[in-house]
Amino acid sequence: MPMTITEKILARAGGEATMRPGDLAVVDVETAVLMDMTFLPEGWREVLKLHDPSKVVIAFDHLVPAPTVQAATAHATGRKFAARFGIERLHDVGLDQGIAHAVVADRGYAIPGTVLVNGDSHTCAAGAFNCAARGVGGPDMLYAITMGKAWFRVGETIRYDFTGALRPGVSAKDIFLYIAGTHGAHVNQNVEYGGPGMGTLSMNGRRTLATMGAELSAEFTIFEPDDLLNDYMRQVNPLTVTHPTMPDPDCVYRERRTIDLGTLEPLVALPDAVVNNSVPVGQVEGQHIDQAFVGSCANGTLDDLAVVAHVVKGRRVAKGTRLIVTPGTQTIYLAALKAGYVETITAAGGIVTPATCGACVGGHLGAIGPDEVCLTASTRNFKGRMGDPSARIYMGSPATCAASALTGVITHPGSFFAGDVA
Repeated sequence: MPMTITEKILARAGGEATMRPGDLAVVDVETAVLMDMTFLPEGWREVLKLHDPSKVVIAFDHLVPAPTVQAATAHATGRKFAARFGIERLHDVGLDQGIAHAVVADRGYAIPGTVLVNGDSHTCAAGAFNCAARGVGGPDMLYAITMGKAWFRVGETIRYDFTGALRPGVSAKDIFLYIAGTHGAHVNQNVEYGGPGMGTLSMNGRRTLATMGAELSAEFTIFEPDDLLNDYMRQVNPLTVTHPTMPDPDCVYRERRTIDLGTLEPLVALPDAVVNNSVPVGQVEGQHIDQAFVGSCANGTLDDLAVVAHVVKGRRVAKGTRLIVTPGTQTIYLAALKAGYVETITAAGGIVTPATCGACVGGHLGAIGPDEVCLTASTRNFKGRMGDPSARIYMGSPATCAASALTGVITHPGSFFAGDVA
């Protein structure tokens, strides 16, 4: 029976010949990722055994650097847990640390053709690497690390075929905002990306788009494998056996849609929701902002920091406006430092923080106050997400956020890319 990418991966991981919508897939988990939130005192339960410590990754990310004694206690518990079971892939505070999904990307932990789970909704970020990755709840994470298994109800798949290439100043975040605004939620559905235009998207761009699958309420979000992915995996994880998985030519999709990337423009999601809530930047141009934020697992890549530096170079952030930039990992921070991006952003009046989920979740290093307005290139913009519930959060691309930080109002980024070649 012909299958989509997700169906084929779940079938292989479950030892089944076929898998189709409606089936229950019980699968072997290749990679299980734990975060620092897992080890918070109020939720932590003693674990007596692990199925395979070599398949477990621990990444401290939401509470880094530790902003409270409670967070520091969680880190201490996580370190003891890793030592007890001999977990070598512990990403503690330091150069190896970062947002879990970005660490997975940096280190090649998302193995093409396999299953990865994490207790965070944006685990679908690993779908950029042709990996069936999904966020699961606490009991399911416990089952994954102790039994090596997970289960999923197989959903139908929506296929997006990309053609053409993005114009300068338009990014993968704008692709997401177009899909969310035009096609709405994808509840109980898988999303599959491919087509001739996919090759024009960098791995970092694919990561952004895969990460935002959580905001579409998709089950799995996954990209076809290609030479760019294969080269990337050889570079970051050369000893790993991968299983690049393509859809069968005659597989059945719930729907198949084509997007000409060259027709897209910068978009902004209005406050409180991203689904069915995005508009062209021009419709909200001039809206005052107090803060512009670029970061998170969705937009803390080196490409994103490069865009911000390009826009603000030689310019100054508007008086009364805060520009906060958070790289996804400390490895990305170091690369941005060497490339001069950190200096450029800092000289313009922006702040570059350590790698953390901080501002994205309204935890620290950039929370917003009562009645403030934030334009964010992160994962979510619902009420109360980044701080006080009375604040309003718009969502846009890193280019739009950087341009807006310079003017203090939402601004179209097009003029900052005039003359650039696609």
